[in-house]
Amino acid sequence: MTNPEKIVGVKDIAKALHISLGTVDRALHDRPGVSPKTRDLVLKTAEQFGYKPNLAAQALKLNRRLSVAIVLPRHISHFFDPLRDGIRTTAAAAVGVNLALEFIEYPRLGSGDLEAFRKAIQEHYDGIIFLPGDVRKYEPLARKAAQDGIALMCVGSDAPNTGRIGAVSVHASVSGAIAADLLSQNLTSRSEVAIFTGELSTLDHGEKLRGFAAALAMIAPHLTLRPALESHERPREAYRQAFEVMQTKNRPNGIYISTANSMPVLKALEELGLLGKIKVVATDLFRELVPLIETGKVLATLHQRPFTQGRVALENLLIYLLRDQKPQPIVQLAPHVIFRTNLCLFENQIGQSTGEEIEADFC
Repeated sequence: MTNPEKIVGVKDIAKALHISLGTVDRALHDRPGVSPKTRDLVLKTAEQFGYKPNLAAQALKLNRRLSVAIVLPRHISHFFDPLRDGIRTTAAAAVGVNLALEFIEYPRLGSGDLEAFRKAIQEHYDGIIFLPGDVRKYEPLARKAAQDGIALMCVGSDAPNTGRIGAVSVHASVSGAIAADLLSQNLTSRSEVAIFTGELSTLDHGEKLRGFAAALAMIAPHLTLRPALESHERPREAYRQAFEVMQTKNRPNGIYISTANSMPVLKALEELGLLGKIKVVATDLFRELVPLIETGKVLATLHQRPFTQGRVALENLLIYLLRDQKPQPIVQLAPHVIFRTNLCLFENQIGQSTGEEIEADFC
């Protein structure tokens, strides 16, 4: 039984049910994003507690408090650090909301990602921004979180059919098609090309491969695509694969590195004396890549605009949580194609790799 002299608020209901304030608020005011089961439980608890909806709703509007978890890898810092900076920039500009951000990190995709995501769900945040790796493994966790009223926003890739409210990423299939177009213009005779990717169970990586293969078939029938090489974002595996493939007699004359984890492949080419001889299209922009673009050893790189991805992801999540509006469900940014002739325009977007990452990549 509750104390009859105590004014019961949304916070008391959330605490009793171990769910977020945002979930309780949406359930009490019949807003989207809450399962019927959770809504019924909230309403029943509110009635038992003697909750006064008008007073509590007014107080909540005057001082809206939200908590958001950002679940991203540490590895490939030149991509994920700017993404986190985009999220922080949006949070700093948010007016009229008490917003608490919690950055939860794990080593790399496929290593600790599901555990970190599960931890965020258990903390009952109002929203979670995350990069879904193997979509099949994320689906049951994400569906349960969405049913419990946690607003999920994917970034860097997508996890459809999970109840997520939206996704922000670069347009993956177009990125792959651009890479195919670039290689087709630089390889005019019959030859083979290869794609180095992270993990094809990640939707972003799979879509890049599909876009690459489709464009090659349409505009470059003289180029033969080898089976994709998945490194699962393990630098040593990417290095080993590249070294072995490029030592074969019929090695590919063109390479598309569709993951931001480019350096292990480029290092293998460098050690074999093939940089500048093999046509390479890379992904994203970081300090170690700059001289390779400047000297023409890398044709171009497809910048995925991580800062913008982070900024838009949090903006759309806040639109949903604060205004009860559904944001544009899928935002696909146009990739920026960087050549040595326009590299100077992107100097302020050059990411930094940590010493630990460089050492791992070069093993």
